[in-house]
Amino acid sequence: MQVQYPHCCGLDVHKATVVACLLHVDSQGQRSKDIRTFGTTTDELLALGDWLRAGNATHVAMEATGSYWKPVYNLLEGQLTVWVVNAAHIKAVPGHKTDVHDAEWIADLLQHGLLKPSFIPDRFQRELRDLTRTRTNVVDERSAVVNRVQQVLEDANLKVAGVATDIMGVSGRAMLAAIVAGTTDSATLADLAKGKLRNKREQLERALSGRVGAHHRLLLSMHLNSPHRLPGRARRPVERRNRRAAEAI
Repeated sequence: MQVQYPHCCGLDVHKATVVACLLHVDSQGQRSKDIRTFGTTTDELLALGDWLRAGNATHVAMEATGSYWKPVYNLLEGQLTVWVVNAAHIKAVPGHKTDVHDAEWIADLLQHGLLKPSFIPDRFQRELRDLTRTRTNVVDERSAVVNRVQQVLEDANLKVAGVATDIMGVSGRAMLAAIVAGTTDSATLADLAKGKLRNKREQLERALSGRVGAHHRLLLSMHLNSPHRLPGRARRPVERRNRRAAEAI
């Protein structure tokens, strides 16, 4: 088969190690290889980059294994052409597998142009994706905890959600804290309402008249103090500016 990349490298990436197989083909068609194992700490990956540049490598390929490929890609990006390849496309022939054999197999496929790189967005796009995906996960986690809080309230026959649109607002949180602290009088709980919700005090008294047990208070305390804490709903920048302007008048 025709050699596409005379100086290239295959990487077998793991959590703690990276096995690199650097292949060379000279002008007479003679092949040589150099195999080294690096760690995955930053200084080790920088040493990997120095070694590849010293070996005149132009292309590097590795499997898309979990998230282990990401730091390797981030540190080698811009120094040479880095390919992240679908693991199904580089499945080796059945037999005895070792990290060295895997690195050699990847390098051999790369050298003969038998690999297809996956699309990797640029650094800005990757960072933006991380931020948006993390925000989505946090919102989903918050929603899940809010739903569990409402289930506990329903089990205690507290119909607060039917009166207060946001059980995690200032008023709702004050009522939940009082319930956890042991307050059972519905009028006392309804008196904790703030703002426009005070206009619904009679409805709140009826909604807060339930049967709260010790296990309900314990469940609410667990949910409200869970690792996915429930911050108040974030205000938009415009809303914050408008609020500050109103307070200054």
